[in-house]
Amino acid sequence: MKHVIISADDFGLSEEANEAIEIAHRDGLLSTASLMVAGPAAEDAIARARRLPGLNVGLHLVVIEGPAVLPPSEIPLLVNAEGQFPSDQLDLGIRYFFRPDVRLQLAAEIEAQFAAFARTGLRLDHANAHKHMHLHPTVGKYLIESGLRHGLQAVRVPLEPPEPLIAAGTYNDSLGSAALRRWTNVLRHQARKAGLRTNDWCFGIAWSGHMTADRVAALAAHLPEGLSEIYFHPATARNALLERLMPTYDHQGELAALCSPGFRAGLAHCRAIPTSWSA
Repeated sequence: MKHVIISADDFGLSEEANEAIEIAHRDGLLSTASLMVAGPAAEDAIARARRLPGLNVGLHLVVIEGPAVLPPSEIPLLVNAEGQFPSDQLDLGIRYFFRPDVRLQLAAEIEAQFAAFARTGLRLDHANAHKHMHLHPTVGKYLIESGLRHGLQAVRVPLEPPEPLIAAGTYNDSLGSAALRRWTNVLRHQARKAGLRTNDWCFGIAWSGHMTADRVAALAAHLPEGLSEIYFHPATARNALLERLMPTYDHQGELAALCSPGFRAGLAHCRAIPTSWSA
């Protein structure tokens, strides 16, 4: 059987992203969104989620390139004076792994983000992390530990198989991508040991920001057996923040893809059943 979760990341990053998620849920195939609880437009996202009871919302944990929940005075080893995490993934990865003082603050911030989500009153559908930082074993460990205290039941494993991408269009596999696929086994082991549900496959990595209508229609027709998650970064327009963080992304094209007849037809062609983490 083929089942598929259609989701969007960065809920709460901007009102343009929030509006696109609402449109894609109302008029398209989007069933799921991942909330940045400290995002600049988080309150707007929460208000939209409350009036969209069919939208399944989880936590999009931010421990890189984004805002923290705790004040900088409580986590000075993690964020700058404005409360922003840095963007250097390698440096963060080293410090999160080797420095106990950094890990202590990291655990506190991750707990604070789950607590902030709980205060919204929304049901916690799932969790994942911005830029897939939960693939880091320390981040994954703390995400799972805090998540379980807050009722977490499902975690995204960003394992993207190359075969459907090759069948669907232009894609050249690499040693780096192959290494990443093997590394996802660490997170899957952590999640399953904790009794959490995981997806089998995940799509949206190689074509991140460019999940266009033609591409997703072709991908939908070649989905593998099992549970797949296809995630997007839609927005109705590009503001200054989106331009700075994701200068090459086609946010409006991804919104169009979520509402395109070809995407729906591709899923029907391969008999993929839309579902959710809680189904």
